[in-house]
Amino acid sequence: MLKNLPKGTSPKYTTPFHYYLFSISKPSSPPNSSSFKPSRNKPVINTITTTNLITLLLFVLFLLSFLLSHPSIFISNTSTSALQNTISMVPRPPYALISGNVNVSQQEMEFWRQPDGLGYKPCLQFSIGYRRASAKIAKERRRFLLVKVSGGLNQQRNQIVDAVVFARILGAALVLPLLKFNVIWQDNSEFSDIFDVDHFIRTLHSDIRIVSRVPPTHKIPRPSSTVHSSIPSNLSPLWIRSRFLKQLDEDGVLVLEGLESKLSKDLPLDLQKLRCKVAFHALKFSRQILELGKKLAERAGNGGPYIALHLRLEEDVWIRTGCSPGLGQPYDDLVAQHRTARPDLLTGKLNMTHHHRKLAGLCPLNTKTLTMVLRALGAQRDARVYWAGGKPLGGELALKALKDEFPKLMSKYTLAVDGELEIYENRSSVLAALDYIVALNSDVFVPSHGGTMGLAMQGHRAYVGHRKSVRPNKRGFAAMEMEEAGFGEMVRRMHKGLMGEPELRTQKTGRDVIAFPVPECMCR
Repeated sequence: MLKNLPKGTSPKYTTPFHYYLFSISKPSSPPNSSSFKPSRNKPVINTITTTNLITLLLFVLFLLSFLLSHPSIFISNTSTSALQNTISMVPRPPYALISGNVNVSQQEMEFWRQPDGLGYKPCLQFSIGYRRASAKIAKERRRFLLVKVSGGLNQQRNQIVDAVVFARILGAALVLPLLKFNVIWQDNSEFSDIFDVDHFIRTLHSDIRIVSRVPPTHKIPRPSSTVHSSIPSNLSPLWIRSRFLKQLDEDGVLVLEGLESKLSKDLPLDLQKLRCKVAFHALKFSRQILELGKKLAERAGNGGPYIALHLRLEEDVWIRTGCSPGLGQPYDDLVAQHRTARPDLLTGKLNMTHHHRKLAGLCPLNTKTLTMVLRALGAQRDARVYWAGGKPLGGELALKALKDEFPKLMSKYTLAVDGELEIYENRSSVLAALDYIVALNSDVFVPSHGGTMGLAMQGHRAYVGHRKSVRPNKRGFAAMEMEEAGFGEMVRRMHKGLMGEPELRTQKTGRDVIAFPVPECMCR
């Protein structure tokens, strides 16, 4: 049809492909009718047309080959961009200190300086195969997975993340996870008391089907049928399907318990991305918790930067770690008595003394050591410091060293006004959620011990722009804690590369993608 254009006009090539079609269908020069004399003995063969058809066919084959070898072209980037806008609990931007300010020392500037994120951004683009399977899994109405989660807030979060992955692997609909009654903190909170249920279901609607309860057409198995102690660690999707799929098909409902740290840390790429999607997008605190948490964060900063410390100084922490709180003999004796009465609470090797555990980096940092670390890294005496965590063993005595060095020491208890915390008196998970929000919004985060809160905060702060998160080298401190000469320089050198910079999860074995989202969930 392009050959019949009026003389002197040219087609409008809307795409390179249209231009290509026109160029191969149009002869390089019009044939001269007077000189064009077909042979009398041979049929007329339009060699130009034949060549053009062959060329067109080769081009189409090449184009199909290219598209099939680059499946991401078929996936719209719109969904990924929209997903990035749904990151739950995005913190305020870090407070920027003006360079050259005569009132701010170079060491202080360095302390508040944020790490270079190297251009890493969240990227949760799932594969073609994952998306094709989603069409069926997201409509599942025959098989249901019910998961009971336990522990503190961040242990609950981890188990909820794994519950979603379990449901995806089994192709089952997920019943909203049940939060078991917390015996230690006497907390009977439900999922809806802590998290935004509608947001959770809406964010994951294209990955799995989520229902509020088991439908009346299905019968929940007896408690004796709940699977918990038989679940080993480092589970692969193949193991999960071979172990539970038949039971799920027969009963219609599968009840699991004790999922924490059971999944393999090296899942297929799509499932790693799904874990990040649940942790950083789907799990959003309820509106009431978010509003109060943001108020506390604003008061903590008071128009400027602030530090958030996660202190693990509670009595049960000292009992479980086998370490001494360092508050004097009465408290050491109290911890030892509880440990003797309940030896099952002690984690790790029983034959290690407190001294050996400390040298191995297994003990939480007390406030005296933590204070020395902050000062060595450049924190000034007038810095605003927020401490998160449960009430420490020893009360004010445990916080004395920190408060003497940093008078502007704060907590949720001192920042709350007008009885804001009274309704949450026996809701340890809600109080932990408030700490989580204030810590996420801080300019610098420092945990005194590892654990689920420290790792969760490390990963979340990385995911929202690699905000500064210091990972204390506890093993190094144990060997040099009492040394004064050159202590500051040694601490700064010891923490080079441990300030929240992008770090590949694959650099070391056993790392969780929730704590190290690069490279599976973040890319450049």
